[in-house]
Amino acid sequence: MLLASSCSTTKHVPEDEYLLNEVKIKVTDRDDIDTRGLYSFLRQTPNHKVLGFAKLQLSTYSLSGRDSTKWYNRWLRRLGQPPVIYDRQLTDASCRQLQLALINNGYLDAEVIADTVSPGKKRMDIRYVITAGEPHRVSSISYSIDDPFVRRLVLADTTSSGMKPGMLLDRTLLDAERARITRLLRNNGYYDFNREFINFTADTVAGSKFADITLRLHSPGNSKGRTALPLSADSLGLSADVHHRFLIDRVTYMVDYDGNGGDTVYYKDIRIIYPHGSHLIKPSVLDEMCHIPPGSYYSAANVERTYEALGRLSIIKYINIDMTPTGSDGQVGLLDAVINLSRNKKQSITVELEGTNSEGDLGAGLGLTYQHRNLAHGSEMFTAKLRGSYESLSGNLEGLINNRYTEFAGEVGITFPKFECPFLSKSFKQRRLASTEFTLSANYQERPEYTRIIFGTAWKWKWQQHTDYQKRQTFDLVDINYVRLPRSTINFIDEISPDNPILRYSYEDHFIMRMGYTINLSNRRPPSATTNSLAMQPSVTSLRISAEMAGNLLYGISNLIGQKKSDGVYKILGIQYAQYVKGEADYTYTRNFNTRNSLALHGGFGIAYPYGNSSMVPFEKRFYAGGANGVRGWGVRTLGPGSYDARNSVADFINQCGDIRLDLSIEYRAKLFWVLEGALFIDAGNTWTIRDYENQPGGLFKFNKFYKQIALAYGAGIRLDFTYFLLRFDLGIKAHNPAMNQEPWPLLHPRWHRDANFHFAVGYPF
Repeated sequence: MLLASSCSTTKHVPEDEYLLNEVKIKVTDRDDIDTRGLYSFLRQTPNHKVLGFAKLQLSTYSLSGRDSTKWYNRWLRRLGQPPVIYDRQLTDASCRQLQLALINNGYLDAEVIADTVSPGKKRMDIRYVITAGEPHRVSSISYSIDDPFVRRLVLADTTSSGMKPGMLLDRTLLDAERARITRLLRNNGYYDFNREFINFTADTVAGSKFADITLRLHSPGNSKGRTALPLSADSLGLSADVHHRFLIDRVTYMVDYDGNGGDTVYYKDIRIIYPHGSHLIKPSVLDEMCHIPPGSYYSAANVERTYEALGRLSIIKYINIDMTPTGSDGQVGLLDAVINLSRNKKQSITVELEGTNSEGDLGAGLGLTYQHRNLAHGSEMFTAKLRGSYESLSGNLEGLINNRYTEFAGEVGITFPKFECPFLSKSFKQRRLASTEFTLSANYQERPEYTRIIFGTAWKWKWQQHTDYQKRQTFDLVDINYVRLPRSTINFIDEISPDNPILRYSYEDHFIMRMGYTINLSNRRPPSATTNSLAMQPSVTSLRISAEMAGNLLYGISNLIGQKKSDGVYKILGIQYAQYVKGEADYTYTRNFNTRNSLALHGGFGIAYPYGNSSMVPFEKRFYAGGANGVRGWGVRTLGPGSYDARNSVADFINQCGDIRLDLSIEYRAKLFWVLEGALFIDAGNTWTIRDYENQPGGLFKFNKFYKQIALAYGAGIRLDFTYFLLRFDLGIKAHNPAMNQEPWPLLHPRWHRDANFHFAVGYPF
């Protein structure tokens, strides 16, 4: 950045021209107008600044020579951004756009002038000076609607209106009201209604800053409305004097239909046309995914829901829903809904290859994934995964059983695009976009000290409701994990101190049967099947809350049948089962200042508590700190718990976990150039134990000490945003280290080797 910034930014500015150096907007007579929203109306803005001061893209472009035939000059220009040359015509256009924006927001007397000044050779600054004046406001709102049924429908929903007496005479709010009423009517049968039937008139009095607003909803016979009307009322046998509702007459599915004839199947109220001899999807699945039942009034929302429901079928690639007017039944129009579906590839195979280098020990991994997207003609997704990895070990391996790390893993699962549960009605299922997952997995691990086998199985539901697309929920009905240690070094288990239950429990056979629930809430605008909104959201929030419990059912059965305890605990098949409760919450707030700069805040808290059949939470269910998604000044599982003094990352690995976690982060993100993004961040957090374990001194959570044990880190990162995925490279440096007998404030006495940690990850940390 320093090298690029040192280059002249006016190098490629022609003679007698000016680089647009800086642009500001100032309102002289009002403090209640936010000028940040006005910059989007400017027709010309300066080159982008990184961190608010460095024009990195322009400086990169300026590094190029004038000879555009040389490849490195062309390469630098593609990475950079050419200088923005001051244009007087665009400045005048910006003044007009600013004035129009203010008028549309109720400032009808607004005036805008542009002051220009040249701060140096070939540079030009612009200041747009706005005199807004007193705004016009709405004094009253009335409705002029000739159609009595439409009038009742509109007036019954005025509580949802954004128009209120006393508001600014804001055209944006008036347009939003037109869109709301149009949406209301189109969801209540008025298929051919559009916003052109609605307009507003404002009655003002000279010298007054108040206006009486009248909303006029025209009939189809109006000349303006007739131009906008997509249908001919006469051809359908309908009167043009009023708006008419439309009923769904027939629903037809065309499933991968090529137009050369096929098999017609009638199922309940729908008709399905398949290609000859190829019934791709079962009729019952198509019926459940259809939210446009024959005999119901047309609803644009139901069409959207059908798009979304069908879009979740993995075997379907493209969806198109056509509505065709076919006639009328008295005063009601009739529509035929034709749903065209084209198929996706039925099967696929994915191969993944990776290599590792752990302090000179080389390793490799190979993964193979097979998917079948329509296993039983219900768009069931069957997945089978196989994975193997190997890493050689060097050094003194005397007394160990292996000289390598070896792992073989397999998993099979099937995902149904609906609730797989008896006794649930069709209407209940249709109100929720749900899927059901069944999985079965096995993992075989060979390490120098032991051989471990892990078996698992799970049954879970995932869903979101049609009325709230920003809320996703997951319910793990049952999740079972069985860990067995069939082989270890001589006396490996016996050599583990009985006073270290964390270490001993982690290498003994154990059984976990858990149930969990997770909810994700977010205001992020999701993509739509029929709309594509690219507008920037000023702020995005997300909240994730999860809870799980394990062992309660087994503990109840043990008590019910009068089972006797062995070694002080209940066992199943000779293996102790875990019993605990665990809860977590994570909140993220992202403020987008513009399309290139944002600030993200994150806070997370979790707690786990063992009881009944367990004196401690299983190792794999405990919390850890550090790593690419934690306090980035530490490596993964090298921080905490509390003030625990860890000196050896290998020997202390098992002890650096806890029952309570706290994560706090703030991160500034800025787009640089090409696919590069930059970030500056500050992280804080740690883990603590609920009980005082002898082998984790300083780890116990205490209200009068925990805030002194919060670790702090700072750093910077570079990210490569390839749209579909993001690669992240973060450098974190310790600022405050809570560990006993270690440097408490590395911020004041930094050492690179001791305090810096480099992280590579995929995706943002939060």
